[in-house]
Amino acid sequence: MLTVDFDRLGLVPGDRLLDMGAGAGRHAFEAYRRGADVVALDRDAAELRGVEELFGAMRLEGQVPEDAAARVVEGDALALPFADGEFDRVVAAEVLEHLPADIAAIDELVRVLRPGGTMAVSVPRWFPEIVSWRLSEEYHTVEGGHIRIYTDAELVAKLTGAGLVVEGTGYAHGLHSPYWWLKCAVGVDNDTHPLVRAYHRLLVWEITDAPRVLRWAGRVLDPLIGKSLVVYLRKPEVP
Repeated sequence: MLTVDFDRLGLVPGDRLLDMGAGAGRHAFEAYRRGADVVALDRDAAELRGVEELFGAMRLEGQVPEDAAARVVEGDALALPFADGEFDRVVAAEVLEHLPADIAAIDELVRVLRPGGTMAVSVPRWFPEIVSWRLSEEYHTVEGGHIRIYTDAELVAKLTGAGLVVEGTGYAHGLHSPYWWLKCAVGVDNDTHPLVRAYHRLLVWEITDAPRVLRWAGRVLDPLIGKSLVVYLRKPEVP
């Protein structure tokens, strides 16, 4: 499930894109399919091995344009191993809520984005997130878990304070918020609970088949209880 809308990001074939905090690679894979030159960065070497393997499989199966490229880099969000202005597009999806030094990470993202380039940043949305925190202490106190809840205004202020210009916002995954509220209510590790299993099957159906009824439900729920806030930004051209 993609959180970032690559059309709103402005991605075109040949763009150099950084997926910072790539995790399992969902956004990196989509950018690769669209013909970008992709760098998937994460600090988790094990996850990056899986991403690299799937990059190779996508190439072998002809799922990507001939001139597209992709690689993985193990690195630190606070010290990105790239030159200033190296990327046309930057994605940081569901990363900043994990980082104590979020402003320093934002500064690094801005540094490696070229003037005129675009960025998409997503974090858990305030209302769905605070409900989960209230329902379960365990939800956010696990190692590497969420350490803050952003309001829309706080995230925008931190991004614009780093010199970016907001081009739009959006919300995603409205169907996923009730799933996490349910998990928090019955125990975040209780995946065998009948209600959790039933709702999980619904989400799998959404992802694999994208039925019209669930697409409609998502369009209705995203602006109301969408689990993720997404901000689309541009780095101003150098005067």
